[in-house]
Amino acid sequence: GLLCACAGAGAAAGAGPALRSYPHSAVLDGAGAYRLRWGRRGSALALRLEVRTRGYVGFGLSASGGMASADIVVGGVERGKPYLQDYFTDENRVLKKDPQQDYHLEYAMENSTHTILAFSRELHTCDTNDKTITESTVRVIWAYHHKDMGEAGQNYHGSNRGTKSLRLLNPEREEALSASLPYFDLTNKDVPVPDKDTTYWCQMFKIPIQHEKHHVTKVEPLIQKGHENLVHHILLYQCSSNLNDSVLDYGHECYHPNMPDSFLTCETVIFAWAIGGEGFTYPPHVGLSIGTAADPLFVLMEVHYDNPSYTEGLIDNSGLRLIYTPVLRKYDAGVIEAGLWVSLFHNIPPGMPEFVSEGHCTLECLEEALGAERPAGIQVFAVLLHAHLAGRAIRMRHFHNGEEQKLLAYDDEFDFNFQEFQYLKEERTILPGDNLITECHYSTVDRIRMTWGGLSTRNEMCLSYLLYYPRINLTRCASIPDIMEQLQFIGVKEIYRPVRTWPFIIKSPKQYKNLSFMDAMNKFKWSRSEGLSYNQLVLKLPVNVRCSKTDNAEWSIQGMTALPPEIERPYKAEPVICSSSSCLSCSLFLTLLFAVHITASTIGNTGPFV
Repeated sequence: GLLCACAGAGAAAGAGPALRSYPHSAVLDGAGAYRLRWGRRGSALALRLEVRTRGYVGFGLSASGGMASADIVVGGVERGKPYLQDYFTDENRVLKKDPQQDYHLEYAMENSTHTILAFSRELHTCDTNDKTITESTVRVIWAYHHKDMGEAGQNYHGSNRGTKSLRLLNPEREEALSASLPYFDLTNKDVPVPDKDTTYWCQMFKIPIQHEKHHVTKVEPLIQKGHENLVHHILLYQCSSNLNDSVLDYGHECYHPNMPDSFLTCETVIFAWAIGGEGFTYPPHVGLSIGTAADPLFVLMEVHYDNPSYTEGLIDNSGLRLIYTPVLRKYDAGVIEAGLWVSLFHNIPPGMPEFVSEGHCTLECLEEALGAERPAGIQVFAVLLHAHLAGRAIRMRHFHNGEEQKLLAYDDEFDFNFQEFQYLKEERTILPGDNLITECHYSTVDRIRMTWGGLSTRNEMCLSYLLYYPRINLTRCASIPDIMEQLQFIGVKEIYRPVRTWPFIIKSPKQYKNLSFMDAMNKFKWSRSEGLSYNQLVLKLPVNVRCSKTDNAEWSIQGMTALPPEIERPYKAEPVICSSSSCLSCSLFLTLLFAVHITASTIGNTGPFV
């Protein structure tokens, strides 16, 4: 249940206008007129808005990024007097004053061009009209007007509004000074950005440091001036080291039928940046090793361009800066890709408001790899949760000798267009005897055909990339569910053997004869109840273990079949303790779990599977 602690209104005050209490900042609009600064302050979040207007400023948290069912605060300075009001909207976007005011103004300033508002709010208020602030992605909505609230009336903010996904509770990093350190840049060279909504551009690079070991300590985005809203995210993958320099000559659209085969060897994400995100700094005792035979030599940079207005003639030169040092740190960082191995054996029926897939980094794989290389365990310090457009929530569950630990990482408001590594508050040890489950929640309500595991954004993935040290020879720890039992669900009796074509062909029964298994799955009449039964079946199926070393070598457990562990489904989140600043609500005992929208009824019974 929720416990309420009553804080007096002044409790959240404290730091004056100094910016050091706001370690994070982001520009929310394309014109640079609206800047948000923020920082955690105990059980509260302190926010400061700096906006180029002398009218009102609006800020809110919304599940969808729209005005419906949002938690909103509006403030400004009118005739020298500051004002700040807590509002909320219902599902019809009607703005209402919140009877429980949880945003507390600390100061407000206005000059000839700008309004500055500083205020704070408890992370978990005892107010159903407020959004609880967790480690998940948050869709922030913003608006401003040239008139103050009283004059403008509340509903009009013209074109000065928008939304941006951020992570408000990312822990702060101790910033080591890197000004004097050497760096190299991986940047696109005059890439013509097509006049279409979304483009993924891939370019291969060779790491220029090859003769002596160094540590990369920080990776920063280099976004071409004026393209801050065009460059949506950048991923850097490690590729096979058996390539030759001919792969460097040209870039190509990613996930395209004609893209070079060499791109297919680039599977492990070593860096991720998303719009609104900052650079990535390694912890002071860890670095990404470059310059030795065991290190990445060829890397692939994937840049997602977002051009919703179909602007023609854009030429981009954005990319990444890697800052490195010859002064070696104590540990080399490694990356493990955990979750569902990307294949057609991962599939999601159409029309499902909620479907759960699980990828297993199995006990057997970790036992073998850690047992051989690092019996004392590895330390995970950051995690990137990765799915595609149907993804709605992802959790990384951690079990030690079968007993569930705290979630390693989670995002209950996953946004495909905002992906970056989450730093863990505390490093987590993974030991032999542990197993990890990546649990992905999808919605395919708007789809009429099956969704398949695959590389394109309309296909799906369910992966966690773990950044850890010390580096061991384990790059992938994943699973795929058995396909034959999936096909038996839709009534398939027999397939043609030996399998010579992919996807393979069905022999019987008659209604599927000579169809590929993909066509048969699409032919099946999926209802929501069929989809739910299928979901329960898939989660219990035996899995094929993937347990890989670098450059496609394998641990001996690879290809073995394992049974998924019996676990409690869905994951039971810990209750949140909320504290309200108005004592009226102290009698309220609400039960607010992180996963409000992920109800126990989703996956059949609430108990563990038997």
